[in-house]
Amino acid sequence: MGALLDMLMRHEGVRLKPYEDTVGKLTIGVGRNLDDVGITRDEAMYLLNNDVNRTIAGLRAAYPWFSEMSAPRQDAVVDMAFNLGLHGFAKFRQTIASLEVQAWSDAAKEMLDSHWATQVGTRATELATMIETGQYQA
Repeated sequence: MGALLDMLMRHEGVRLKPYEDTVGKLTIGVGRNLDDVGITRDEAMYLLNNDVNRTIAGLRAAYPWFSEMSAPRQDAVVDMAFNLGLHGFAKFRQTIASLEVQAWSDAAKEMLDSHWATQVGTRATELATMIETGQYQA
């Protein structure tokens, strides 16, 4: 199988970002036709796990206080940073300052008083409630 995989990679190339192939199909990796084949649920979960782990690692590296929060609060921050990207999350200076000093109500208020909250609607409400209460929402 190794020789076949090597040959396919040589013929198809390895592209780590989506691109249009020679017939206009959205493609990624080693010739994966996203338009016609897509990805499986297992592949989506694999990508999700990698993305969540990368987000958590970035939060731990940037914010020493992150690991000290309860699991629901950590998960709310991960969800927000996952959605915004670490760079986008870093722009929430007041929220971050409130999280650092455990001013949960202030952090929640800052989250909700943002353009992001108007974009994501109930997601922001749920995450802000998790930050304020320290409890998962149903």
